[in-house]
Amino acid sequence: MAAALGGLGLLQGRVRLAAVAAAASPLSRRLVRGGAACSPAGRGYSSEAKGEEELRVRYLDDENQGIVVLGLNRSHAKNALNKNLIKMMSKAMDALKSDKKVRTVIFRSEVPGIFCAGADLKERAKMHSSEVSSFVSKARATINEMANLPVPTIAAIDGTALGGGLELALACDIRVAASSAKMGLVETKLAIIPGAAPGAAGQPHCSPSSGPGSSQAAGALVSQAATPQNTSLPCSPQSGGTQRLPRIIGVSLAKELIFSARIVDGEEARAIGLISHVVEQNDSGDAAYRRALALAQEFLPQGPLAIRVAKLAINQGMEVDLVTGLAIEEACYAQTIPTKDRIEGLLAFKEKRPPRYKGE
Repeated sequence: MAAALGGLGLLQGRVRLAAVAAAASPLSRRLVRGGAACSPAGRGYSSEAKGEEELRVRYLDDENQGIVVLGLNRSHAKNALNKNLIKMMSKAMDALKSDKKVRTVIFRSEVPGIFCAGADLKERAKMHSSEVSSFVSKARATINEMANLPVPTIAAIDGTALGGGLELALACDIRVAASSAKMGLVETKLAIIPGAAPGAAGQPHCSPSSGPGSSQAAGALVSQAATPQNTSLPCSPQSGGTQRLPRIIGVSLAKELIFSARIVDGEEARAIGLISHVVEQNDSGDAAYRRALALAQEFLPQGPLAIRVAKLAINQGMEVDLVTGLAIEEACYAQTIPTKDRIEGLLAFKEKRPPRYKGE
C-alpha cells in the first residue's frame, strides 16, 4: 500500500485544481449590478434575467456573493424540460464550471407550486424518433454536467418534482424540500424507466479496479480531474434515476418507489433520506429556497479550494473500493498543501481572527 501511495506523491506540484486556473465566466462579467426581476427572497441579486427567459441565472451580491441561483421559469409548462430549456441549462453549466468566483449553486423554480414536471411530453410527441434520441442524449449530458460541477449544488424543491424533474434534483449534492412538495420517479406509468441522466453515448464510466494497482488508478483519476483542461468531476455516477436514487436511499427502497411510481411528500422524502432537510411552506412559497440559501451561506466562510477538492474526493471515492478511495483522498489532500488559503487558515487561527480566503 505504501509503495503504491508513493506513486501518488508524484502528483504533488503537478496536479492543479482546474477551477484555480480557469478564467472568470463571460456570463458573470456580463451581469448587470443591482438586477431586476427578483423574487421576494432575492434581495441582493445581480441579474440579466428577463421575464420571458426559461432559465434565470442570478449571481447574488453583498453577503451572499459567490452564490449563484438558477431558476426554472416555464410557468405555462410547469417547468417541463424542453429543447430550449436544456440548451440554456447546458450553456449555464459551461459558464459555471469554469468560474472560480462561484462558490455554491442553487437550483430552484421561479414558478409557484412546481419544481419541474419532467420532460415536455407535448414537445416530445411532435418529435421524430431520431430527434427523441438526440434530445434525450443532450438532457442526459446536461444533467451529468450539473452533477459534475466542481462546487456544491443544492436543489430547493418548493413544489412538485416528477420524473426528470426529480432526476435533476438527484443530480445535486443536497436536496431541500417543503413538506408540501411532491416527488416521484413516475416513468413506469408511461412504460419507460427513469433515465433522464444516464451517461452520454461514448462517455466512459468510472470503474477503476481494486487491488495492487488501484492506488495508481486513483492518482490517474485525480490527475484527470484536476487539470485545467478538465473542470468537471469525471467519476460521479453517469446515470439517471435508476442509478442515483439507489445510491441515495438504498437499493430496496429505490426499487419500491420506481416499481410503484409512488409519489411522496416532503416529510416522507426526509424520512427515507431522499432529501436532507424538510421545511414548512411559507406564504411566499419559497421556504425550501430560503433554507437552501441558509445552507449556502454556511459554505461561504470555508476555504473554497478545500470545498472543491472535498467534493472531488467524495464523488470519486464513492465509486471505488475503500482502499482506492483512501488513496484518492490522500491525493486530493495533497492538492491543498501548497495553497495560500491553507497558510491563511493557519495564520487566522493563530491571530484569532476570521480567515480571508481568496481561492488561491
